[in-house]
Amino acid sequence: MTDSQPTSQPAPQPPVAERRPHSFTLHGVTVDDPYAWLKDPDYPEVGDPEILAYLEAENAYFEAVMAPHRPLVDRLYEEMKARIKEDESSVPQKDGDWLYWAAFETGGQYRKWWRKPVAGGADQLLLDEPALAEGKEYFSLGAFAVSNDGRHLAYAIDDNGSERFTIHVKDLTSGALLPETIPGMLSDIVWCADDSGFLYGLANDQWRTDNARFHRLGTPVEEDVELYHEADEGYRVAVAETSDRQWLVIGTGDHVTSEVRLLPAHDPFAEPILVAARQSGREYDVDAHDGTLFIHTNDTDPMWRLCTASIDSPGDWHERIAPDPRFYMTGVECYRDFFVVEGREDGLDQIAIHRYDDATAPQRIVFPEASYAAGLGDNPEYAVDRLRLGYESMVTPGTVYEYDVASRALTTLKVQEIPCGYDADRYRTERLKITARDGTEVPVSIVYPAGFVRDGSQPLFLYAYGAYGHAIPPGFSTGRLSLLDRGFAYAIAHIRGGDDLGQQWYHDGKLEKRTNTFNDFVDVARGLIAGGWTSAGRIATAGRSAGGELMGAIVNSDPELWGAVIADVPFVDVLNTMLDADLPLTPGEWPEWGNPIEDPAAFALIRSYSPYDNVRAQAYPPLFISGGLNDPRVTYWEPAKWAARLRATKTDANILLLKTNMGAGHGGKSGRFESLREAAEEHAFVLWQLGVAG
Repeated sequence: MTDSQPTSQPAPQPPVAERRPHSFTLHGVTVDDPYAWLKDPDYPEVGDPEILAYLEAENAYFEAVMAPHRPLVDRLYEEMKARIKEDESSVPQKDGDWLYWAAFETGGQYRKWWRKPVAGGADQLLLDEPALAEGKEYFSLGAFAVSNDGRHLAYAIDDNGSERFTIHVKDLTSGALLPETIPGMLSDIVWCADDSGFLYGLANDQWRTDNARFHRLGTPVEEDVELYHEADEGYRVAVAETSDRQWLVIGTGDHVTSEVRLLPAHDPFAEPILVAARQSGREYDVDAHDGTLFIHTNDTDPMWRLCTASIDSPGDWHERIAPDPRFYMTGVECYRDFFVVEGREDGLDQIAIHRYDDATAPQRIVFPEASYAAGLGDNPEYAVDRLRLGYESMVTPGTVYEYDVASRALTTLKVQEIPCGYDADRYRTERLKITARDGTEVPVSIVYPAGFVRDGSQPLFLYAYGAYGHAIPPGFSTGRLSLLDRGFAYAIAHIRGGDDLGQQWYHDGKLEKRTNTFNDFVDVARGLIAGGWTSAGRIATAGRSAGGELMGAIVNSDPELWGAVIADVPFVDVLNTMLDADLPLTPGEWPEWGNPIEDPAAFALIRSYSPYDNVRAQAYPPLFISGGLNDPRVTYWEPAKWAARLRATKTDANILLLKTNMGAGHGGKSGRFESLREAAEEHAFVLWQLGVAG
């Protein structure tokens, strides 16, 4: 039987946020924003007592409402935990003279990082995350880079969820930390060839990485040299290296344009080599092999192509692989004897090996299932004849393969172990196509228990993201099994806004075409209902961040379809955020959403779908909303304002919960078991609201 609210106890009453008159006028339109006061003017410091009191009151209400369902949460948590191998470790990988791996210990929330000599010898503990996280409410390891000679480890940690990391350097010979620390970092770490120092980037006051810097070991951080500074506030700077480790890469760009500079790895202070000056709408990335640059670009086609150029004439591009209307080229990686092209054909991952002489036909790696997710794994060495690959499907647990390039043999190195047992024969998976209202066919990946009856009576969980060209692969999830084993089907809608079917698929869900994303999702739901997979009101759905914006849009437009909605750190105050150029992400987001400050059409379009601005007096489905006080990506006040306006406006008596993590950021709580407990809470909410036995 389901966990239910005891009738002997008075029902908890939700807090009511005060409405305070506030409005602004732009492009001749006046916008009311009665909950603007929930944005602390001192952000990122949040100290306003009224704001904190409201968030704490919502958290107290959340705990009171969920209290009767804690036994169900605990059951789900134990189920999910039982599917995780507690002493999990990665497959050791060779890099130079060492084998490297990471491992959890039984009961551990965080990994330990290890290595041992290839020639033989004792294991060496590189980094002890559990020790670093001890006593902290939040902990996240960011960049992690061992020097080329294996002597030093530079790593970065964030202990409050703000994604402002602090770099530390450890001498792996003595185990001692070097005295210098670098706070405020937001980038990767890349060592120069002689290991005298490394490249990194600092976040500025607006949480934008507008620089690439060099730190020399043993010198004060104040003496670090800025190698590059980006003047455009909408661009972000990143550092990397080519596969042969001969070149340091400084990349800069926004969502639609990129520009790359190269520095000799042995001389980071040399004059940077500009590969090609930025052109609006052109993206490219670069790898290198034996003096030749391999340039992966969308300059002529949204399916991308591969060009080459001499390092002496980096702007003189020659086409090596032309665009293919069926094959979306997502990346190219160079090795000593071959290069690898990754992409998707008809939405499914593909990996192909190409020889440099171009005399041998490319070899496509063949995978066993009709729907799956696959890609290159960790392959740090340049001179290799075997490649690590990752593979999974909606019914196949994560698998690490080794692919022998000469023999074309796939060897299984590891399959994700599920300690409590897993039988793939209990489940079925399909790839469907559902026609959206404009005639576009939208792919849908679905998994369901064997014996699932398509008579419309069964519950279904529908997931999507639909933004930034981020595809959602049809991968495996142990947490999902708790729903499948209770009779759910679980579907992933590969809607426009992601790049599942190519970059044009992404372009068709952004800017002036943004509403395609919302329509696709609703039309997939209606198509699944028409196909007997479920019925209106029997669909649970979830989205995070920009996927949370999707949740906000579809509960405004079609509230009757959904039986329970999870909106994690939802980007729902879209208009206000895109109007605030001082927020960390906003200038870089205008190519994705439009600039409503300067463009009246963008203002009108965003205002027409921004979830917060379109809450209206109607019945809404049950809602579980989360936020993070330290979240720099979707600020805490977005979910808080949305929840407040929903409470004051909606006409139903359905549950609405707002949970704010007061010591975390965009990713929720850290630690593998804490994140499981949050997933268990959300699953419990879904089961409760859909009346499914727990």
